[in-house]
Amino acid sequence: MQVHVRQTEGVQFSIEARNHTVISDQPAENDGADTGMTPPELLLASLGSCAAFYAAQYLRARHLAEGGVEVSVTAEKLLQPARLGNFRIDVISPVALTEDQEQGMLRSVHKCLVHNTLLNPPEVEIALKTKDAQHASEAASVRA
Repeated sequence: MQVHVRQTEGVQFSIEARNHTVISDQPAENDGADTGMTPPELLLASLGSCAAFYAAQYLRARHLAEGGVEVSVTAEKLLQPARLGNFRIDVISPVALTEDQEQGMLRSVHKCLVHNTLLNPPEVEIALKTKDAQHASEAASVRA
C-alpha cells in the first residue's frame, strides 16, 4: 500500500492513493482554510471506516442486513509525546442482534487491520530526501 502526499498551499495537503484524492487541512485557528480533515481526524476516519467495513461484512455474510452500519470514533489528545490515545469505537447495528450475534460482530470488528495496527505498534522509518537528490536518483536509475 502507498499514498503520496503533496503540499498544495499553506497547511493544505493533497493525499493520493490509487485513483483517489483526499484533502487534509487545518482549521482557521491553525492557519488553515478548513477544506478537509486534519491528519488526526483522518486517522480516526481510517479506524472508523475499517471497523464499519468488518461490521457490515459480518451482517451481510449472515444475511442480517445489507446496509445501515454506523460507527463513531473518539480519541483524546495526549501529551509527552503528543499523540492520540483512549480510542473508543461505537458500532451501531441497523438491526437488532442476539447476544451471540453481538459477540460475533464484535469479534469481526476486532479483526480490523487499522485496529490491529494500533494495538501492535509498527516500526516507522523516516527518511529525508530533497527534490534535487530524488531527481538525480531517478535519472541514475533510468540510465542504468
